[in-house]
Amino acid sequence: MRFLLSRRWALFAVTVVVLAYGCWWLGRWQFHRLHDREALNSQIRTNLALPPTPVDRLLARGRPSPARDEWRRVSATGTYEPDQSIVIRYQTRDGGAGVDVVTPLRTSSGTWLIVDRGWLSTSNVGMDRVDAPAPPAGRVRVVGFVRADATGGAAAVADRSARAVSSAEIGKALGIPVYGGFVDLQRQTPPPRTSLVPAEAPDLGNGPHFFYGLQWWFFGLLAVFGFGYLAYDERRKLHGPPGPGPRRPGSDGPASPPSDGPQEAAVDRQHHAGDEARSR
Repeated sequence: MRFLLSRRWALFAVTVVVLAYGCWWLGRWQFHRLHDREALNSQIRTNLALPPTPVDRLLARGRPSPARDEWRRVSATGTYEPDQSIVIRYQTRDGGAGVDVVTPLRTSSGTWLIVDRGWLSTSNVGMDRVDAPAPPAGRVRVVGFVRADATGGAAAVADRSARAVSSAEIGKALGIPVYGGFVDLQRQTPPPRTSLVPAEAPDLGNGPHFFYGLQWWFFGLLAVFGFGYLAYDERRKLHGPPGPGPRRPGSDGPASPPSDGPQEAAVDRQHHAGDEARSR
């Protein structure tokens, strides 16, 4: 087993141990993500089953919407301000280009609710002007799903457009006090003359985390098995049966022991010579 103590095999063994541990850790990470996804989906299903709640009981001015309230339904009554609409660009549906139209709703409390009224198919080229259908005029009652604000540069508002919805950024751009979070519109009364495509339902699938976790663990076991097989093969070569003996130059088979033929011939010649002397 001295070959296993060589520097090359020692480094090989350390590499396999590190690789196997990394695969084990990545597999656990994928299963943790699966657990988190299942818990989130369970929370969303519970929220979707709840009846609508008045907006001021769930959302607050200047405070981010709680993560546990994502996809809960809220109701609000107020007046749309279509001139203050924000276009959310680069939104796609079934491979088609379009935009989301976001319009603030001024509630009776004086705080504005940011409402994503839905998706509109457009050419979606640069900063082209978007002629969105008007919302219902006058007092409107809306029901929609609570969504958390986007963050980062995509939420920044410029020229009344953005790439993601953030009530904080929209409130800052329009100079109005807003509820934290926004609402994906589900229905409104009275209905508009021209409706937009409503928001898509949440994805409640568990994703590929389970199979990714199994794959990482399989790779770790494969590394350990491969090392064991190579070690076994090396040991077999060092301790296997001896090979064939030396071969004669130019011959295809093993060397054979020297023949007694020449000695026998010499003895035979001496014998015949003696016989001839006695016969004389």
